[in-house]
Amino acid sequence: MPAELKTASAASGEARVDLPGSKSVAREERTVRNQGDPVISRRTNYEDQAGRNAQRQEGRAEGKPGVGSLHSSARQPQGIGAEEREGGDRTTQPVQATSAVGTTGQSWPTFLRAIADKARKDPNHRFGDLYRHLNEESLRASFYLLRKAAASGVDGVTFRQYERNLEDNLANLVERLKRKSYHARLVRRKYIPKGNGKLRPLGIPTLEDKLLQCAVTQILMAIYEADFLLCSYAYRPQRGPHDAVRELTDELHWGKHNFVVEADIKGFFDHLQHDPLMEMLGRRIQDGALLRLIRKWLKAGILEEDGRVIHPELGTPQGGVISPVLANVYLHYVLDLWCEKVYLKSCTVKAKLIGYDDDIVVRFRNREDATRFPAALAERLAKFGLEVEPTKTKVLEFGRDAARQARARGERPGTFDFLGFTHYCSRTKDGKRFRMKRVTSRKKFRAKVVNLKESLKQMRVMPTRWILEQVGRKLRGHYAYYGVSDNHRGLVRFYREATKLLYKWLNRRSQRRSYQWAEFKQLLQRFPLPLPCVRVHLFYRSPNDCLGSRVR
Repeated sequence: MPAELKTASAASGEARVDLPGSKSVAREERTVRNQGDPVISRRTNYEDQAGRNAQRQEGRAEGKPGVGSLHSSARQPQGIGAEEREGGDRTTQPVQATSAVGTTGQSWPTFLRAIADKARKDPNHRFGDLYRHLNEESLRASFYLLRKAAASGVDGVTFRQYERNLEDNLANLVERLKRKSYHARLVRRKYIPKGNGKLRPLGIPTLEDKLLQCAVTQILMAIYEADFLLCSYAYRPQRGPHDAVRELTDELHWGKHNFVVEADIKGFFDHLQHDPLMEMLGRRIQDGALLRLIRKWLKAGILEEDGRVIHPELGTPQGGVISPVLANVYLHYVLDLWCEKVYLKSCTVKAKLIGYDDDIVVRFRNREDATRFPAALAERLAKFGLEVEPTKTKVLEFGRDAARQARARGERPGTFDFLGFTHYCSRTKDGKRFRMKRVTSRKKFRAKVVNLKESLKQMRVMPTRWILEQVGRKLRGHYAYYGVSDNHRGLVRFYREATKLLYKWLNRRSQRRSYQWAEFKQLLQRFPLPLPCVRVHLFYRSPNDCLGSRVR
């Protein structure tokens, strides 16, 4: 474990030893509970389920057997005095859920909103007595946040099967939590193609593990959403990749940045270190029972496709409900705080960072600040067992002045990829002003085409109308993400490729051709595919400069 975690300041991304102990906030929680939400009425996410009455998402209902603080053995770090520990086991509060479970702060129950409010008001507060909130009511609400059609784990239990006897299953789970006899099951490993010839390992927990991870994820997000910096966009409520691209577009269009550093962390989810992560969580959480529960998921064995069982010493499985928020916490201390509070403040001229998971883009005005950043980043990541991906890390001139200088030399300014888009320097339609534009990156475009080809190859034996409906869904999903300003041509290219592939595989269903082009066009007129359209407009600060692609 890096020694600096215990010595440096939190502002520089390092640990602190002078964290204050947790104090009771029960009075504030009661105030929030009594006030409720004056604007938006609270509804549970299972309110619309057939045969179930709507229930308010309060903290812990009367008579509901929860996990009490009697079972919470919170351990204090060294250096904390007895006067600071007083009342530490009585604290209660949480925050909003991540996009992984699809909730926002407005839909949280009262105890989560109380935790979020306390975390926002006191950045140094350490929360205890969180384990008791894993009761039947919170687990029931979390259950209906899970995807109903998600793949099952090693036990083969599906959403519908667990739901048939939900109340008894929840009561049994809560009882095991109270007795501390709950054990994380094996995680089923599944490999999916990444599009570049490599495979991405996914971890599929059992449904009961997903349920419990979902409840803990909401608690963690309630605490840490107040701590995360604005430069971080991944797996956060009301934030997404389009928001990151919009912010990057605005900065590079109007800012005076002349250099861009594109970086990527190599195998981040597979090399995340457990001990530093638990210490980072301990800065805001002093509930030992909850921390031990999280460590159980980190240490859970992985069942490979060939039947081997691996006990991981590093990493968190991609596909686990809790993995995104744990990754965000790790990156917050390892990267975001260090970059914002240490490196960027040491630059001679102002610079800015935007990060989405392990993808990083930093804008600089000074060449020297930009050229020394990759080495400093590699040194920082090495302290936590991480590496920079050399093939995805580069420094290039990019921006208004860089484009002008490149044209004067008779060259084209460089490009970089971020979140599936290739960003490049261009001009407005009248050719008078600078404009940064985006197009679907070649790597992602090829991967999408290959994926569609494989899908059509498998679907070609199905009825024609059903095949056209599935292709239409894939096209709409593609437009929803890649349909941004200036990328209309990229959408048209994908539409044409999809049409060609559809024509090819409809004619491969037998030894005789099913359609000629004229007949195929008539088929598309009868069952039309969705046409390319721009759905996300990346507006600039000035309405006069919004010259995005026309919606067609």
